[in-house]
Amino acid sequence: MTDLILGPVLRHVGERDATVWVETSGPTTVEVLGHREPTWTVSGHHYALVHVTDLPPASTTTYDVRLDDTLVWPLPDDRRPAPTIRTLDPDRALRLIFGSCRFATPTALGPASPEPDALDAYARRMMAQPTTEWPDALLLLGDQVYADETSPAVAERIREHRDVDEPPGQEVRDFEEYTWLYHESWSDPEVRWILSTVPSSMIFDDHDVRDDWNTSAAWRRDMQATSWWQERIIGGLGSYWVYQHLGNLSPRDLETDELYQRVRQHDGDAKDLVRAFAVAADAEADGGKGARWSYRRDLGRTRLLVIDSRCGRILEQSPRSMISEAEFGWISEQVSGDYDHLLVGTSLPWLLPRALHDLESWNERLASGVRGRLVARWAEWLRRRADLEHWAAFRASFDALA
Repeated sequence: MTDLILGPVLRHVGERDATVWVETSGPTTVEVLGHREPTWTVSGHHYALVHVTDLPPASTTTYDVRLDDTLVWPLPDDRRPAPTIRTLDPDRALRLIFGSCRFATPTALGPASPEPDALDAYARRMMAQPTTEWPDALLLLGDQVYADETSPAVAERIREHRDVDEPPGQEVRDFEEYTWLYHESWSDPEVRWILSTVPSSMIFDDHDVRDDWNTSAAWRRDMQATSWWQERIIGGLGSYWVYQHLGNLSPRDLETDELYQRVRQHDGDAKDLVRAFAVAADAEADGGKGARWSYRRDLGRTRLLVIDSRCGRILEQSPRSMISEAEFGWISEQVSGDYDHLLVGTSLPWLLPRALHDLESWNERLASGVRGRLVARWAEWLRRRADLEHWAAFRASFDALA
């Protein structure tokens, strides 16, 4: 019998439709509210993104998940409220919750952890509230998993899997080990429940791959000189595409997403397709074509525009850029339209206190070599040491976004 490994995760919700993401233990057909979708496979893992249509507007609908007609979710003894889909109501005030950096989870660190998981706590509060007080959307702004700071449980599993005396030690190495991080982060019962009930949007930050990810061209050269970086970045971007990015897209965007359609229709394991995509996406910082991770989501009369501030950086040119010129053009197009409110989200602050803003811009200038190589090396050391890598450290991009 095929089991549900992870999910359901409610992702897109519109006025009449929704998407639900799952991971299963084997190939199967996933059914949600009468809508069926066969799984597809990446690196031996099986996934599906079910598009549910014909929902009544401004409604609340409970749902379950079936694999090959067998009910697998919710569990029979689960006392939590049934997972629900609440379609958008343009006349209802939007309540959006947001956060980032979910490192300290009860599953990862145990009940004695001094830092409670805010998402876990929020889920518990929701369960005691009427549905009218529930949030309409959840925005997760980076560091949903920590590939460079693994929990004791994941570190132990890595030690059982390979020799940690070899680089990258107890850090995550590849796609397979990334799946362990997502299972740990999303399998906590309360977190699993809230993800099944509140539609979520996500974007990565550095710890999803590694601290200071793409802070500079010099940093990239240092990483690319190691024996382990290539598999790390392929695993990081490939798993992010599967676990986080696909659910960010609207059904219309999914229909035109070339990689998703190829993977969905692929006969067998689509590992090589996803690996090739990850390699191309990472090459953007070195001047390659890359990929657009930024996306837009309309939540009734509110538009959410989420901007990639990590993978899309252009580092091998002057001036450096937080995102490519083409992506800036796409962002400009999304700002126009019929809506009441615009929310712009990135995983890094755009506005900083003035002194810090000027410090980051000054550091970028010195690191470019205008005062000589010795000063440039010192500025690069300071950039990494003090994390001087926000929008102000990409001054041309800061000005363009402003």
